[in-house]
Amino acid sequence: MRVLVTGGAGFIGSHVADALLAASHEVLVLDDLSTGRRENVPARATFAQGDIRDAVFVARVFGEFRPEVVTHQAAQTSVSVSAREPVRDAEINVVGSLNILNECVQQRVQKIVFASTGGAIYGDVPDGTRASIATPPNPLSPYACSKFAVENYLNAYKSEHKLAYTVLRYANVYGPRQDPHGEAGVVAIFAQRLLKGEAIQINARKQTGDDGCVRDYVYVADVVKANLLAIEGKLASSPINVCTGVATTTMELARMMESAAGMAAVIKHGPRREGDVERSVLDPGSPAPLGAATTLSDGIRKTVAFFRERHNA
Repeated sequence: MRVLVTGGAGFIGSHVADALLAASHEVLVLDDLSTGRRENVPARATFAQGDIRDAVFVARVFGEFRPEVVTHQAAQTSVSVSAREPVRDAEINVVGSLNILNECVQQRVQKIVFASTGGAIYGDVPDGTRASIATPPNPLSPYACSKFAVENYLNAYKSEHKLAYTVLRYANVYGPRQDPHGEAGVVAIFAQRLLKGEAIQINARKQTGDDGCVRDYVYVADVVKANLLAIEGKLASSPINVCTGVATTTMELARMMESAAGMAAVIKHGPRREGDVERSVLDPGSPAPLGAATTLSDGIRKTVAFFRERHNA
C-alpha cells in the first residue's frame, strides 16, 4: 500500500515509517522538521517538508502521492506548551488535522489512523483504577481538548464522507529517538541528564517533594505494532488504548533508570507543571487487542542503551 506518515521525521512517526517499509509498503513522510529530524526519515521513504497548517501544501502532497492509507502522527505534543499557547496548539492539532482529513476525502483515502492521547484525554484517573475505552473523556488541558476534538471530527467525517478511521489513544510513549530537549518525554530527558551526570527533577503530583505524577509508560515498539495492525485492518474496534496498564510514579521511573544506567542520579524536586494530570493509567482491555506489552524494565534498558550509545558517540 501507499502510506503517508505525517510527523514521520519525529520520534514515533519515524519508527512507524521504518516498520511500514520493512513490511514492503510504499511510504511518504510529511514533516515540517520543527521538532522532527531529517536523519530520522528512512532512506527508502519519500520526504516532503512542510506544515500541515498549509492547506495548499497538504493538497499538493496528497495529489502527487495519492496515498491509500494515512497515519497521522504530526502534532503539538506538549501539555505544558498547550497550556501556555492554546491557540497555537489548536492551529496545529485541530486546523492542521482538518487539512489532512479534507485531503483524505478529496483523494479517496481508504483509511486514516489517528494518534490520539490516552495519557491526557481521560483527565485524572482515580487511584486504584484504570481508564478504559468506556471511560468518558474528561480533557483538562488544551492539548487533550484538541485531540478529543479531532476524534469527534473523525466520527463526523465517517458519517458524512464514509472515511474509515482508527483512533489510537497512546499512554506515555518512550523509547529510542525521543527528543530530550523538549518539554514532553520525561524518559528521554532523564536518560540524557543521567548519563551527563546532571540533576534530574521530579515535578510534583500535589506538593513539591512527593514522588511525582503517576503514569502508564508504553514502549515505542508497541505503539508501532498498534499502527501496523490498524493500517492493515487487523483492529476491529476504535478507539484503542495503547498502554501497559501499569502505574508508575516519576520517582519509581527515576530509580528504574538509575538501575539500567548503573549510576546514581542527583535528584531535585520541583512544583507541579501547569496542565499536568496527577494520575493517568489506562486499561488495555481483556483480552488486550494488541497482545502483551513490553515491560517497563525491558523498555527502559533498551532506551538507556540507545542514549548511552549516542552520548558516547
